[in-house]
Amino acid sequence: MKIMTKNYEIVLNYIKDLSVEIPDAETFLFSRENITKYTLGLNISTNPIKDQTIEVITNLNYRDKSENKRKSYFEISYATVIKLKNKNMKKDELERLILCDLQNDIYPHLERIFLKSIKDAGFPDMKLDKKIDFEKLYQQKLN
Repeated sequence: MKIMTKNYEIVLNYIKDLSVEIPDAETFLFSRENITKYTLGLNISTNPIKDQTIEVITNLNYRDKSENKRKSYFEISYATVIKLKNKNMKKDELERLILCDLQNDIYPHLERIFLKSIKDAGFPDMKLDKKIDFEKLYQQKLN
């Protein structure tokens, strides 16, 4: 069995931004009834820092994409600062590291924080049905 060594080290991670927007009581009641129609969005961006260090921002949002006017909105931007161990990493290796390996590492914690904030906002039965398959998303991006 081959043991994979990580090509990066997580230096730190933090919640960069957390937003729960529920405009009023009417919207809250409507959102609670329709929360199962909300969809999860994902965006990943990077900011090079220095000396093989990169800040990776994983942004999740949960929103109603329908035309109705009464909507709540939930979003988290989660920053992870990583230090690369390999100075000569190819662009595709780095991309895979950021979009797959790192996300698989941090996502369980990120999802827990995000779900807890939505539950604490008054949606106690909230759960995300689908797990994000970062490997599959990465392969789709390549094709």
